[in-house]
Amino acid sequence: MSPKFFTILVCSFPFFANAQGKIDGFYRGDNNASVVLGVGFEDSKKYMAGSNTLDLERSVYYVSLFTAYGITENLDINLQLPYISSNKENNFQDISVFLKYRFLSIKSEAGIFELSSGVGFSTPISKYNIGGLNDIGQRATVLETRGMVHYSATSAWFATLQSGFSLKLEEVPNSIPATLKIGRATSNWYYDLFYDFQHSFGGIDYRGTPSPQNFREFGVDFHKAGGTFYKPFTPKFGVYVSFSYTFSGRNTFLGAAYGLGGSYTF
Repeated sequence: MSPKFFTILVCSFPFFANAQGKIDGFYRGDNNASVVLGVGFEDSKKYMAGSNTLDLERSVYYVSLFTAYGITENLDINLQLPYISSNKENNFQDISVFLKYRFLSIKSEAGIFELSSGVGFSTPISKYNIGGLNDIGQRATVLETRGMVHYSATSAWFATLQSGFSLKLEEVPNSIPATLKIGRATSNWYYDLFYDFQHSFGGIDYRGTPSPQNFREFGVDFHKAGGTFYKPFTPKFGVYVSFSYTFSGRNTFLGAAYGLGGSYTF
């Protein structure tokens, strides 16, 4: 299975919740690179203020540029930069860099079992506003760690489980993310289904105390499910569509998100 078919897994996420995980279970390969340009729309109808559901709506649009490069067969570097538009809040959000290393690979007649680890860093690239429900982020510098288990069967089915720790350097609460992804990847098409989760430690709730509130101190949790379909049209170029739905959480909008983009490998 060619690695170029899986770059879109990291790029196709709505807003700043990092759906589908920070890394994926596939590697580009030595000296291979991919570029993905994605666009998306998040249509939210409800907002979870702590454990209370509020009738607050928001529409968010994004454009995201993602690149991945295979330094070696077992080491990838990823870079991502999104531009977010949320009503009158429009700006570049946080640039992120992530290294992913595969330290164990066991092959059998049934498939391949792999273990990987990752470290990353993200920081705001602009001074976007903070203090309203149309904020495009919490303007935090974050140090990320990930551990990942990946299994690819000879039938082209795969499963990936990842989790780790997100350490924020400002007053934004630290968090634990987790993502489970199951799908099938062949030379002609790719699809997956995923469940994405985040739990933050402490923090305050919207419309809670103290008042006035510092939005950077919000603890953000979410439960999200969705899927991606990717179709290559040439050995180097393909197009993906994605869908996700945030159905529960804390200090987060609930609703559907849609993504579309193209991937080019060279």
